[in-house]
Amino acid sequence: MIKNIIFDIGNVLTWYTWEKHINSFGFSEEVSRRVADATVKSKEWNEFDRGVLNDGEILDLLVQNDPGVEKEIREMLADLEGLVERADYAIPWIQGLKEKGYHVFYLSNFSWRAKKECSSALDFLPYADGGILSCEEKLIKPQPEIYRRLLEKYHLTARECVFLDDMAVNVEAARAEGLHAIQFTTKEKADMELAKLGVK
Repeated sequence: MIKNIIFDIGNVLTWYTWEKHINSFGFSEEVSRRVADATVKSKEWNEFDRGVLNDGEILDLLVQNDPGVEKEIREMLADLEGLVERADYAIPWIQGLKEKGYHVFYLSNFSWRAKKECSSALDFLPYADGGILSCEEKLIKPQPEIYRRLLEKYHLTARECVFLDDMAVNVEAARAEGLHAIQFTTKEKADMELAKLGVK
């Protein structure tokens, strides 16, 4: 029986507004595209988002992706406000689940800096019963320890939990730790999959 719903944050309860954010700096269309490709659309961006690398280290890596837009990359990375927006369904979804008696938690790869500068998009966090950000535990998904840490911290039983994440690798890791897990694509699909687990 499911008692606990655990949410990832990025691309589940929030959306990255990459193009809109980068365009806000007034770059040309071509430069905006190159900056996006070199930063938020690169494999290195995950390391920044997870808080694994510090600002200097990640900036050097991202600049290497396209040295021709180094100035613009540095400008964009200096101000992340507006990069993330909360999904309009986030708070009602959490509230609705709690009204039905479920406990709601979050488990996300999020850096301290992103938490600070994107705080307006994270205004749903107080509605949850708790959670873990990677920067708080110095662990990142899909490391098994981060799932175990959440269960231990809140005295949760794995089989009573369902985890929603947008990345298959994180969903598979959660399942390996005994949690039910759903790969998030849309809220409608998630609701359908939750219903199969008895979550109404």
